[in-house]
Amino acid sequence: MSLHTETLVIGGGPAGLTTGYMLAKAGRDVVVLERDPVQVGGISRTVEYKGFLFDIGGHRFFSKAKEVVDLWNEILPDDFIERPRLSRIYYKGKTYAYPLKAFEALRNLGILESGLCVASYLWARARPIKEPKSFHEWVRNQFGERLFSIFFKTYTEKVWGMSCDDISADWAAQRIKGLDLGAAIRDGLKRSLGLHRPAASGDGAVIKTLIESFRYPRRGPGMMWDAAAAAIRENGGRVLLDRRVDGLSYDAATKLWTVSARREDGSRETFTARNVVSSAPIRELVGAIRPAPLSTFQARSLRYRDFVTVALIAKAKDSFPDNWIYVHDPAVKVGRVQNFRSWSPEMVPDESYTCLGLEYFCFEGDGLWNAPDSELIALARREIGQIGLVDPSSVVDACVVRQPKAYPVYDDAYRAHVATIRRDLEGNYPSLHLVGRNGMHKYNNQDHAMMTAMLTARNIILGERRYDVWNVNEDAEYGEAGLSGAREALASERMVPRKVA
Repeated sequence: MSLHTETLVIGGGPAGLTTGYMLAKAGRDVVVLERDPVQVGGISRTVEYKGFLFDIGGHRFFSKAKEVVDLWNEILPDDFIERPRLSRIYYKGKTYAYPLKAFEALRNLGILESGLCVASYLWARARPIKEPKSFHEWVRNQFGERLFSIFFKTYTEKVWGMSCDDISADWAAQRIKGLDLGAAIRDGLKRSLGLHRPAASGDGAVIKTLIESFRYPRRGPGMMWDAAAAAIRENGGRVLLDRRVDGLSYDAATKLWTVSARREDGSRETFTARNVVSSAPIRELVGAIRPAPLSTFQARSLRYRDFVTVALIAKAKDSFPDNWIYVHDPAVKVGRVQNFRSWSPEMVPDESYTCLGLEYFCFEGDGLWNAPDSELIALARREIGQIGLVDPSSVVDACVVRQPKAYPVYDDAYRAHVATIRRDLEGNYPSLHLVGRNGMHKYNNQDHAMMTAMLTARNIILGERRYDVWNVNEDAEYGEAGLSGAREALASERMVPRKVA
């Protein structure tokens, strides 16, 4: 016996739950299937361990899209708090503010190192590499070899698992667009002397600086998605956990989908639906469709970057004020350190403790990913001591969280693969809709993912694909009222490295 619904949503992360909420709110029949047996939220979930709360990756709630902000407020009206925003860089025992403070940077690097950096910069400007092809060559031309090795090389390679010599210069030009060392030093001197004035927009309003504030659910981003799941149920929809979708087939004659899902105890369930919305990784979705689509090879070729968070609980009331610190030091493997209390005091239940999340970027199946929890905890304790943020002897407990498919990889072939998959699926399965970061293999922010879901829900309600959700990060201009701000708000796609052509 199978359960029928108008729309079946695969995945209970921000995109899947937003789709479910919009449809349920409109009175449409919807079922959301989430593979996690315990909670919804995907990468935006909040993990709890002995009363301590962990944000997987860090999620600042900020968007220029009014529709998204209104939806956040609608789903979670009373639980947002305003938090100070601060991130810094750690390198060889010192932290560096961003934006740059010139006197602090000179003091931290020392007179000799600072002089060598300036000399390296001047040499690079005098003898630039013609037509730089790699990230390394481009940054070396702009900043000099020495600054490249300090502030660009190590962290980039930790996060993406690629040599800077293999990353395209195009990504550097986009990522560091408009940044000039001379201008940065002048601006840094002004900041150090207290002469810096925040930039203003055309109407005179002060633009937010990088170190200001942001909104955040008081008990982590999981609050938002728990509330969304509850709201779907209140509006007559269903959210079912512990359902791993492993089979989909489409009957063109009846225009019905048949979807099978497996539970942890080995039991299976079958669903039929008029529409299927998927926020699951494209590789997994296409792999589950029967008969196999023509684009199966392209789907199998898509790659992902994963990471492991080791949360250390220490008997230390104070640690550091940052939300997170980027670790550029090559002497340690950790790439970033989260300070969960700085996200919200309610993330740490006892004021006499601190809780830090050390993030290790990896590929699923490699040495870091497969290492036993005990080894990862020992590594994190050792490295937090090397960095000097917490005394390893004060660590009283720890927890390991593995996050697969955190970032879609933009290799040299991904764009062609995704285009082929899209043509195949849209041509053969008119009622299959892809949404969200992994569902579209786009390195989206949370609000971008939500907008793709909101537009998909509207398409289903209208009974036609009036909105092209693939334009959300490129040219999100739609003719319908209520989306006038989408183009400005969602015009920029988060950038990731590409291989050298």
